[in-house]
Amino acid sequence: MFHLVITACLAAEPNLCAERLLPTPDPLTEAACHMGAEGRIAAWIAMHPELLPHDWRCAPSGDLRALALSEIVPGVWVHAGQPEPVTPANGGDIANLGVVIGDRVAVIDPGGSRAIGEGLYAAIRQITDKPVAHVILTHMHPDHIYGAEVFAEAGAEIIAHPNLASGLERRAEVWAETVPREAGALAMLGTRAVLPDRTIAAPEVIDLGGATLRLAPMATAHTDNDMTVLHLESGTLFTGDLVFVGLTPSLDGSLTGWLDWLDHAPAPLPHRIVPGHGPATVEWETGTAPLRAYLTALADQTRAAIRAGKAMGEAVAHVGKDQGDGWNGFDEINARNAVTAFKELEWE
Repeated sequence: MFHLVITACLAAEPNLCAERLLPTPDPLTEAACHMGAEGRIAAWIAMHPELLPHDWRCAPSGDLRALALSEIVPGVWVHAGQPEPVTPANGGDIANLGVVIGDRVAVIDPGGSRAIGEGLYAAIRQITDKPVAHVILTHMHPDHIYGAEVFAEAGAEIIAHPNLASGLERRAEVWAETVPREAGALAMLGTRAVLPDRTIAAPEVIDLGGATLRLAPMATAHTDNDMTVLHLESGTLFTGDLVFVGLTPSLDGSLTGWLDWLDHAPAPLPHRIVPGHGPATVEWETGTAPLRAYLTALADQTRAAIRAGKAMGEAVAHVGKDQGDGWNGFDEINARNAVTAFKELEWE
């Protein structure tokens, strides 16, 4: 297979350039890649008017810059992101991303930028030329979903929780400013959020041909649009950010809802889970125990502050502060969590 790769530069900063991969739904020969290149480039730039095309080439799959993928069980692959806050050094590559291969391919979270999505697509193409049929978004946060446009261009159906689109739209303007500042403008070059093609409000099974996925939208917990994905053949559960390991959990939904989800473990227990952040795989209890302890302390300390009559500003200055051991990025994320927890629990 051959792939069109263009060099694109920011119109406002012509020296800020990066290569961008433009995938197609159908495999291309080298001749076909060259034949349609100029028209495809023009159409893509029309969708990214902040960019100017500079150069292009047609590259075989083996020459593409690819993310590292590890096969955790037959047919199930994971790219493990860095379990730390987004920085220019990591370029937003902090989330765990999944790939399941049957007769067709499904992606579980496409990553935090166009570049990361391209790297994941390239990694898949270096393993298989089977079509990427589905991209499943486990929730709305940028580090998990901003690579989706790459797969939409490749013909994949984007699937999400019914609340994801509205949650993304409410935050899009803020994230358009904050995410490039945190990850770096070059890392985010060409990144554009896309909305899901289809949402599911009840559990649904997707048959990939030789691999079966059970998608389950959740009640409000980490966010109000969490989705888990179970690979039935291996008992591997992709939890998205319902489980954090190493990186401090971020509360953007309901503290009581998240604790309730943790208190009702799947039955039967999955053989392994792929958390949203941390190692590629962990066992259920190993992965969830530190998270449960932190969220329980956050709830207990917030309730104690409310009972003591403390105002939110006074309470959040100390709530959860003693829980930082083992969590990256703790101080900033915990402070936001404390505010969210106070706003929820003061109305109990």
